[in-house]
Amino acid sequence: VQLVESGGGLVQPGGSLRLSCTASGFTFSMYGMSWYRQAPGFERELVARISSTGSRTDYVDSMKGRFTISRDNAKNTVYLQMNSLKPEDTAVYYCSRRWANPDYWGQGTQVTVSS
Repeated sequence: VQLVESGGGLVQPGGSLRLSCTASGFTFSMYGMSWYRQAPGFERELVARISSTGSRTDYVDSMKGRFTISRDNAKNTVYLQMNSLKPEDTAVYYCSRRWANPDYWGQGTQVTVSS
C-alpha cells in the first residue's frame, strides 16, 4: 500500500489549495479515505473523510464550508480542496486509508498559510 500526497505549499490567508493523494497497492474503490492534519505541538486531527463510492462525506465542523473532499476512483486519487485558508490551517496534511481507524498513511504534505 502506498499513499502519496501532493499539492501543498505556501499560500496567503484567504487563498486556496487543492491537495491530491494518489493510492496504489490496493483496490482503491473499496475503501473510504480520510484527510488528517497535524500542526506543530498539536495532535493529528481528522479534517475530512469520504466513503468508498464518494456518496458520503464528513467534515470537522471548523472545515465545513471551506474544505471539500472528493475522489476519482478511475485515477485512484482523493482530493482536498481548501478555500478561504487561515493561518491556523497551517499544518502537515496526511492522506489515510479507511473511513475510520486508518491503517495506512501517506508521508504528508506541508501547507503554510502566511502573508
